Amino acid sequence: MTVGIEAVSAQVNTPYSMYGYGLIGDRATSMQRQMGSVGYAMNSGRQINVMNPASYASIDSLTFLFDMGADLSFIWSKEGDTKNKNIGGGLDYVTMQFPLCKFMGASIGLLPYSSVGYAFGNEISHGAMENQGTGGINEAYFGLSGKYAGFSLGANIAYAFGNIQNDVYSRPATSGETLFEHVMEIRDWSLLIGAQYTKKLSRYDRMTLGLTYSPKKSLHGNTWVTQQETQSTTVPDTVGQMKLGGNFYTPNCFGAGVSFVHERISRLMVEFDFTFQEWSKAKYAPIVDLDDPSKIVFAGMNFNNRTRFALGAEYVPDMRGSYGKRIAYRLGGYYSSDYLSIRSNSVREYGVTAGVGLHTPGDKTLINIGLEWKHRDSHPVSLVSENYLNITVGINFNEVWFWQRKIR
Repeated sequence: MTVGIEAVSAQVNTPYSMYGYGLIGDRATSMQRQMGSVGYAMNSGRQINVMNPASYASIDSLTFLFDMGADLSFIWSKEGDTKNKNIGGGLDYVTMQFPLCKFMGASIGLLPYSSVGYAFGNEISHGAMENQGTGGINEAYFGLSGKYAGFSLGANIAYAFGNIQNDVYSRPATSGETLFEHVMEIRDWSLLIGAQYTKKLSRYDRMTLGLTYSPKKSLHGNTWVTQQETQSTTVPDTVGQMKLGGNFYTPNCFGAGVSFVHERISRLMVEFDFTFQEWSKAKYAPIVDLDDPSKIVFAGMNFNNRTRFALGAEYVPDMRGSYGKRIAYRLGGYYSSDYLSIRSNSVREYGVTAGVGLHTPGDKTLINIGLEWKHRDSHPVSLVSENYLNITVGINFNEVWFWQRKIR
C-alpha cells in the first residue's frame, strides 16, 4: 500500500483515522495540551477544564470564562521507502464557564469527540484503488458542578452529532470507476460524571484527587453502504443499511488524576493522569447485503482497550510581579496505547509538549501558545510511521460579571 496523505480534514490527516470512529480526542483545551493533556485533578477556576466537570464549581462567583482554541499540524509520515509531508489544522473547540452561585458552576461548549481525514491509493491486480475519508463526531455539552467542604461533583450531558464518510474508488484497467461509500450518521447523547477532592497540606500547598466516568452505551443513528458507477447519472444503489442502535457502541471510560499545587509568591502545579477506555467490549458490527444477508459489504471491527498516561507541570515565577515574571511556563508528556486494532497490530502514540500563558495588557485575558511533538506507529509491525509538530493557540477570556458598581 502506498500512502499519500492529503489535507482533507481541518483537524486530522492520517490513514489511521479510517478505522472505527477515527482518532479519539481527550477534551483537552490548549492550556491542558501544553501540559500533556492532563486535567482530571485540575480546578484552578481560571481555566476551563472539560476533562472533569467537577472543576466547574471552583470558579469565582463574579467570573465568566470563555475559551477557544485552534491548532496547526505539520506531519511527516513514512511507509517503507515512501515519505510524505503535509499540513493541516483548524478550529479545535469553543467553551464557556460561569458561576451559578457561591457553591455551583456551569459550562457549555463544543468539542471534538473523534476526527476522520485521510486519502491514499494503492495498486491492485489489473487496476488501482483509492481510499478517502472525512468527518468525525462532535459534542455540544452542558455541565453542572457543586462543591462542599473540599469535595466537588459534576456532570456533563452532551449531544453527539456528526457524519463519518469512508469512500473506496475502484478503477479496473479495462472498465470505468466504481465508488463504494460507507456513511455513519450519528445523532446521540453521552454522559460524563466527575468528582474531585482537595486537601490543604499547608497554608500554601494543596493536593487534589480527580476521578471521571463515562458509561458504555449504544450509539443512535444510521449507517449505510452505497455503490455507484461514477460516470453514471443514476442514483447510487444502497447495498447495505442498518440502525446503529444495538450494533455500535462507545465504551466504559475511566479517568483518574492527582495534582499538587504550591502557591505563595510563585505558583507550581504538577499533575499525573491515567485514562482507561474499555473498547475491547464495544461492539462494531459488520453491515450485510440487503439482498444476500450472508454477504458482508462493510466489515465489522474488534478494538483494543485504550490506556493513556500523562504528566504535566505549570510554573509562574511571581504571580504579582512584573509582566515577564507572570508568564506561565508549561511542560508535559504522555504515552498512549490506542483503541485501534489493524491487521493484529496495536497503535501506539507518545509525545512531549511545552507552552506559555501570556497575559494581555488588561491582565484578564490569557493567550496560550504551545508546541507538541508526537509520534504514532503500529506494533509489532510498523505500517505507517508518523511524526507531528503541532502548534496550538488558545485564547482564554476572563471577565468580571454580575458586579454592580456603586453610584455616588
